[in-house]
Amino acid sequence: MSQYEAAYQLGKKFHVFLAAGDWDGIRTLLADDATWTLPGDNTISGTAEGADAVVERAKKIASYGLNFELLHILVSRENMALSLHNTARRGEVRLDEYLSTVCRLRDGKIASIETYLSDVPGMNAFFV
Repeated sequence: MSQYEAAYQLGKKFHVFLAAGDWDGIRTLLADDATWTLPGDNTISGTAEGADAVVERAKKIASYGLNFELLHILVSRENMALSLHNTARRGEVRLDEYLSTVCRLRDGKIASIETYLSDVPGMNAFFV
């Protein structure tokens, strides 16, 4: 399997595990010292440090009932990104955002994740 195919498959697994709530599955994809950084000023913003903290971040995001629509899996020479359209509703508050979740890879695992958002104010209003 080429490095591009391996990166693509890693992205596909990450999305499938996230959408299914398979937290143990997500953990298997992460380096022990993995990090996940999100913009904004809300309950999921900032950097989660360590694989267990990254899994807890994924759980917290999913607990808000998001639909994680996968638009594309993008690969570079060494890394991978997911292009997503996330939607959810909490009472009268709606989330409707496009994002890129950029994953830096190391030794076949996700070493760091940085999420880029289309609507940071909307994210701040939703994740309270």
